[in-house]
Amino acid sequence: MHTPGLVDLQVNGFAGLDFNSGTVTPAELDRALEAMLATGVTTCLPTIITAHPHELEERFRALDAAVTGSRLGPLMCPAYHLEGPFLNPSAGYCGCHPPEAMTAASPDLIANLEGLLSRPILMVTLAPEIEGGIALAGKLARMGKVVAIGHSAADFDIVAAAADVGVTLSTHLGNGLPQDLPKLSNALFAQLGEDRMMAGFIADGIHLPPKALKSLIRAKGFERSILVTDAVVAAGATPGRYSFAGMPVELRADGSVYQVNGSSLAGSALKLDDAVRNVVAWGIATPAEAVAMASTHALACIADALAVAGITLPESAIDWSADLRVRSVRVGDERRDFAAEAAA
Repeated sequence: MHTPGLVDLQVNGFAGLDFNSGTVTPAELDRALEAMLATGVTTCLPTIITAHPHELEERFRALDAAVTGSRLGPLMCPAYHLEGPFLNPSAGYCGCHPPEAMTAASPDLIANLEGLLSRPILMVTLAPEIEGGIALAGKLARMGKVVAIGHSAADFDIVAAAADVGVTLSTHLGNGLPQDLPKLSNALFAQLGEDRMMAGFIADGIHLPPKALKSLIRAKGFERSILVTDAVVAAGATPGRYSFAGMPVELRADGSVYQVNGSSLAGSALKLDDAVRNVVAWGIATPAEAVAMASTHALACIADALAVAGITLPESAIDWSADLRVRSVRVGDERRDFAAEAAA
């Protein structure tokens, strides 16, 4: 099977590198992107999570300089995803994001950050129910950005209002929510039923049980479903302790990533090609459908924003084996032949 390259809209780090560290170097980024390329990802939005303004500035500056100075960054990282700090700080909704750094919606914060960068913040995840949330969502959408709902307690009316002003995506739907919710009137059902919004899902079997994921994708609709990783520093690494956005996290033997001093998941160790294989193995999608959720669906979600920003992605391609392993991958003039390497 031959397909376009995979597109990961939410990746916080990879292969031992934390994009949120504030100390990313071009060489480190190239190593992480090389590892990501081996999983079929040819385009990603490096994601910075909730932090205080001075920390966001430091982290974005370092990341942007690394992308600019690296070999693969200009090919694979067209722009960034800011997840927070305009999220719901309540227990269960904040996840591993530091609630003390969450704030009312502020367009000035995003404008100030973008003024430091050579690439745009293409996507912003926010909770529309917070003070100024709907207004900020509308302003960002009018600027041509992808606006997503995440870590949010938005009800049906607020989700509809958010979609009215241009919100088009749910970030890691089914996660960033308390264990106990009202039976039917809750943020999960509200977003599932909003046909104007696509949804990202973390198909690692940890964030969402496989049978629950099957139900969620059926409810959302295959054409509106996207596979994402929400990968952190521990993805593609060995079990042990790591630092993610200044917090200690642990990659456990079962593949889950938890805060060391908390009970919350802290992103994932998922690789996007594993997500593709998982949804096929779980009977949720055909191979072609699974790849589409991790490539063309994700690209469709950001295509208009890329066009507004004047960004054209390089051509990409994957050659898959019969068991959905990446045999070769190409992005621009960079090509990797893993089948040849395996035979050598």
